Amino acid sequence: MLNRYARAFFTKVFTPVAKLFLSLGISPDIVTIVGTLGVSFGALAFYPRHEFLIGTLVITAFVFSDTIDGVMARMSGRSGRWGAYLDSTLDRLGDAAIFGGLVLWYAGGGDDVLMAGLALACLILGSVVSYSKARAEGLGMTANVGIAERADRLVAVLLTTGLVGLGLPEVILGVVLALLALASLITIIQRMWAVRVQALAAP
Repeated sequence: MLNRYARAFFTKVFTPVAKLFLSLGISPDIVTIVGTLGVSFGALAFYPRHEFLIGTLVITAFVFSDTIDGVMARMSGRSGRWGAYLDSTLDRLGDAAIFGGLVLWYAGGGDDVLMAGLALACLILGSVVSYSKARAEGLGMTANVGIAERADRLVAVLLTTGLVGLGLPEVILGVVLALLALASLITIIQRMWAVRVQALAAP
């Protein structure tokens, strides 16, 4: 949903930033790498210490690099397979760091096996969601279906985690993680079914 309706809005918002970076000689690849490092630092430095608010603010400050680097690539004519590969690969690292930071807290100082398990399920299933699409495309098919796109999952977990840092009961985060895990599982099944239909229809 967010991929469809929010991408155009944020592209307009960050176009001036993209122009500024290009005028300074910064490449889209550098923005991608710095953004991933920032997201990973925010998640792994603060979430395992239960500093959910500051961690979410740091992550949010860097997470929009995923939009900025794309705008820069299109404006500079550098859009290509390498940039797409780098972007999607590092996206997986950033996502894993976010859920991994939650796993580290709840498996350690948070002492909550259920919450740790839910965060781990989101990490694993989210990775499979991405892989199922990439593998389909590698086989010449498409898997652009599912109820849990990456942007939706990120907004849900970051918003809820940040609010928990402001005092929202952690049980709400548990509910969100459970729903995200379920939505990710459904998305995997949807994509597998879509690929199966295409594979069986192929000559």
